[in-house]
Amino acid sequence: MELKQLSIFVENKKGRLEEITGILAKKQIHIRAVSIADTTDYGILRLIVNKPDEAMAALKDNGVTVSLTSVIAIAIEDTPGALYGAIKLLSENNINVDYMYAFLNPTDNAACVILRVEDIEKASEVLKNGGVHLMELDEVNKL
Repeated sequence: MELKQLSIFVENKKGRLEEITGILAKKQIHIRAVSIADTTDYGILRLIVNKPDEAMAALKDNGVTVSLTSVIAIAIEDTPGALYGAIKLLSENNINVDYMYAFLNPTDNAACVILRVEDIEKASEVLKNGGVHLMELDEVNKL
């Protein structure tokens, strides 16, 4: 159950994030999860949005360098060790996590974790068989 994540190249300059988020706002695109990793000169902004294809088109139309990346989202209990259990399942099956980011859903006492792995199909199967809930975009959109 893969999700499409926007991966956006962002120059480290004043107003660039405002420009990118403004493009999405004008198109009524909801940002559901966000992560940014930066270096001195640029960053990679990663977004889960409600309409990824429309968001990508709008950004490209405005000269933004963007691509769609496949990721998975899992829901885990907001308890110590819950993330460890999911990561351990992946590790025991030789599945490497390239990166991840998360956010809490306080109404359900759960965390949503976005994972980028090399083999999404295998990771999804391992997690599902291990009792980890894989989230669909419509579930993420409801948070």
